[in-house]
Amino acid sequence: MNLQSVKQRYGIVGRSESLDRAIQTALRVASTELTVLIQGESGVGKESISKIIHEYSARKHNPFMAINTGSLPQGTINSELFGHEKGAFTGASTERKGYFETVDTGTIFLDEIGEMPLDTQAYLLRILENSEFIKVGSSKIIKTNVRVIAATNVNLEERVQQGKFREDLYYRLNTVPIKMPALHERREDIHILFRKFANDFAEKYKAESVRLSEDAQKLLNNYRWPGNIRELRNLVEQLSVLSEDKLLDINDLIQIAPKLAKRNLPAKSKSGQNINFEEREILYKFLFEMKNDLNDLKKLVFELVQRNNLEMPSLPASRDFSDYNRSAQAQYVPETYNVNQENDAPYNEYDSKPVLINDDETYNRVEEVEESLSLDEKTKELILKALKKHRGRRKDAAEELGISERTLYRKIKEYDIEI
Repeated sequence: MNLQSVKQRYGIVGRSESLDRAIQTALRVASTELTVLIQGESGVGKESISKIIHEYSARKHNPFMAINTGSLPQGTINSELFGHEKGAFTGASTERKGYFETVDTGTIFLDEIGEMPLDTQAYLLRILENSEFIKVGSSKIIKTNVRVIAATNVNLEERVQQGKFREDLYYRLNTVPIKMPALHERREDIHILFRKFANDFAEKYKAESVRLSEDAQKLLNNYRWPGNIRELRNLVEQLSVLSEDKLLDINDLIQIAPKLAKRNLPAKSKSGQNINFEEREILYKFLFEMKNDLNDLKKLVFELVQRNNLEMPSLPASRDFSDYNRSAQAQYVPETYNVNQENDAPYNEYDSKPVLINDDETYNRVEEVEESLSLDEKTKELILKALKKHRGRRKDAAEELGISERTLYRKIKEYDIEI
């Protein structure tokens, strides 16, 4: 099967490796009867992958149905999926066939599977394991031969940990995982998609196609695109209709869509998907702390040098230490020498450790402590400081650290922090 012909058939545009990998996996698994779980943010094209799997399988001439389980009311979802008997509940005036009975021998695509209620999950697990179900209000077992393809835009592992998704169902669905990349993960495709949509809307509205300057292209590439391809398509349609000039620069884009001016910086993940931003945020905090410690160390060294009349290499003119506090009460000098004794040797022959001399010239040995540079320890230390500062309030501590409350909760469990 030619990958390019598959893309053209399903209107998939792009050349990124991650996108090609997802399509190739779908083609390889299509001829099997394995359950597939498609993972990806909203608007990345998960339904297109489900259609590829169905139409390149032995079931291609049988029914295909795409169902958004998140849009089905909890009170009627079991009836919608599995059917009900007459009089099973108020308003059930007739018997009704559910989707799993209607699409027998075909394929059902269950989108937003993470929003499915727990009791419905039990029904679905029985179908996946035994190919059978029971209608609402009935005791008769019905057999069905349906292939299930599921999709989610949330982290199902986190849902399992929170008790909102069955662990056995998760592993049953996740037989073959396919990861659909978000648009910000395939930035080389952004301008290609823009041109494609621009040509489509130019043909639709019988107008000249909009184009972008180089700076405008960079602006689109730097945007996060939380709505992914759907958001980009809507933007191109707005530009095609509202723009008077067909060659657009940065100002034209920002005037119509001011949100594009937002920089693509690490931020808290609202979807719960791990894009590794939370680890980066902790690392940034750790580096800022190290910078402050380094400045304090420079200040201390300069004070010691001045008090002992030592010579230092010439510093750049931009470095001005004259405003440092010179009122320190302690200074480092050799252990066997008086404060006023002149000697070039900084250490005695028996012990090279410096000692601390106070104003009363009482000698106290300084213990050398090697600071731990472990990222885990520093992360734990920062979390403890934030929790202590906000008296155990996780929400306030998470905001202080610049991470989500869910990430903070996970870190607390990971480092076994007692609150």
